[in-house]
Amino acid sequence: MSQDVVKLLPDSVANQIAAGEVIQRPASAVKELMENALDAGATQIDLVVKDAGKTLIMVTDNGCGMSETDARLCFERHATSKISKAEDLFAIRTMGFRGEALASIAAIAQVELKTRRSEDEVGTKIVNEGSVVKEQTLVPMPVGTSFAIKNLFFNVPARRNFLKSTAAEMRHVVEEFTRVTLMHPEVGFTLNSDGKELYHLYPGNLKQRIMGLFGNTYDEKLLSVNQETDHVRIHGYILKAECAKKTRGEQYFFVNKRFIKHAYLHHAIENAYMEMIPSDSFPGYFLNIEVDPADIDINIHPTKTEVNFLDVKLVYAVLHAAVRKAIGQHNLSPLIDFDEPADSGIDFGVVSDESNPLVVPTVPFDANYNPFQQTPSYNKSSVGSGSFHHDRMPVSPDWRLLYGDRVDAQNADNDFVETRVEEKPKCQFLQINQSYILTSVKSGVLLIDQHLAHTRILFEKYLKELENRSGASQQELFPQPFSVNMNDALLLKELLPELEGLGFSLEQVNATTFMVNGTPSDSAGCDAVQLLEKIVESYKINRSDLQLDRKLNLAKTMASQLSIKAYKALSEMEMQNLVDQLFACNVAETAPNGKKTYVILNMEELLQKFN
Repeated sequence: MSQDVVKLLPDSVANQIAAGEVIQRPASAVKELMENALDAGATQIDLVVKDAGKTLIMVTDNGCGMSETDARLCFERHATSKISKAEDLFAIRTMGFRGEALASIAAIAQVELKTRRSEDEVGTKIVNEGSVVKEQTLVPMPVGTSFAIKNLFFNVPARRNFLKSTAAEMRHVVEEFTRVTLMHPEVGFTLNSDGKELYHLYPGNLKQRIMGLFGNTYDEKLLSVNQETDHVRIHGYILKAECAKKTRGEQYFFVNKRFIKHAYLHHAIENAYMEMIPSDSFPGYFLNIEVDPADIDINIHPTKTEVNFLDVKLVYAVLHAAVRKAIGQHNLSPLIDFDEPADSGIDFGVVSDESNPLVVPTVPFDANYNPFQQTPSYNKSSVGSGSFHHDRMPVSPDWRLLYGDRVDAQNADNDFVETRVEEKPKCQFLQINQSYILTSVKSGVLLIDQHLAHTRILFEKYLKELENRSGASQQELFPQPFSVNMNDALLLKELLPELEGLGFSLEQVNATTFMVNGTPSDSAGCDAVQLLEKIVESYKINRSDLQLDRKLNLAKTMASQLSIKAYKALSEMEMQNLVDQLFACNVAETAPNGKKTYVILNMEELLQKFN
């Protein structure tokens, strides 16, 4: 007789399976706890994390609190106060409703809950470990709720081992914190990490909240969006076209204040920016779409970031029109301040008279100047007088010297360079379209892409400097502040040892601001702040698209940013040095992006071209 094989899973196992869907990392628990605090009507929510949430996540709010019975029941699977029947799923106006979050968290962590209602004299404390209640007592506390999540995944070591570095997990925590706080500017929030306060957000409006999260510079970058129809209302801000980035940075969609991801609606915004930003750039936006809850289905994903619309094409059309309207209003705004007097203080009505005669302006010049003279002499008495007087000299009979070798002329005082140029044949290298270097080789003609070649040279140079931490630095005469958003600040902090190895000298002065005290010696002439901005953006692109090792990523980013570009004129000596350095590389044939640095047209190919 066969034995039955279908069995009901124990609650502890079922909760761990649910946790795998809902709680993927510490940031997932942060999201669930903060959303519960908002649903409780809190006006102040404080988040504390240690080791990016691996050791501790604590969320404290001043919301309505829970009774002793509710505090015990909230850890049971599918226990929720948000819905009571199936129809309620189509009228949801709260952040959480599934009743899985606390049960999932309790299954994989040590949880301490403290909560009190205003009508209760004391609060309730419950300690839950691995879905087992260890303690339940009464404690004095203010009205509200405090959840402390300790040692996440303590009983699932395999899951804990798959967590990223502390810096990487902290970026995820900050991102979830940002998503939750953005569309609730009326609520105050704080974020404290390892004893340091990263954010202190005061209640205000949406624009103030965006500036509090991303920096005061966003005050000048934002364009207001407001569009209302019978079925859809869209409000928020978009970033000006000139603020588009190479990475999908500040892109935040919300439906009824709930963060979502929606590729189709994102296309509506990209299409609205068409022909205003480069094809490889992404616009930024912070937009909330308000619709009737009956017109959306948010119960399609455990994290509730995916949404189905009853009429998504209508939302697309309204969104596209709203963004186009905001961009158009900005582009059509007057560039002239019409409040100022039209004459700008210049009196164009002056009439010539005896007391104020009109004077014809004169430009001093030397009528005797001859560009072909060999040794012009200057009248010392004329220096600083606005004109020069030259002794008259006959025209040089050898006027062709004016068009002689530019390298010889530029290096006339440099014996080594002059000797080297004389020893090599003239026009050894030819620059084509200020982008390619052409020279002859035994087998035919060598054609080098100057940008890709220099990128390869710098890439290997920076790799070596990163390995040996030998990058030379030049100190800034006037150190510049470099302010970024919190996620980029965490990324920079993570990259500081490598950046210092390349020659950067950065000092963190607060949570989101660094002082640039020094830059790599070969970055002379580059704006230090702009260089760092490009490095951060390029690094994020390479990290997400190519999954490169950190050192390879940084070396590739630096080489791409500091290499010479196409359409840059090079001297004979510069072309010579570039070719010498290229063929001294370990991999001279290709650039870091895999493209060829040079091609050789052999004699047979050339003969075929000419039949």
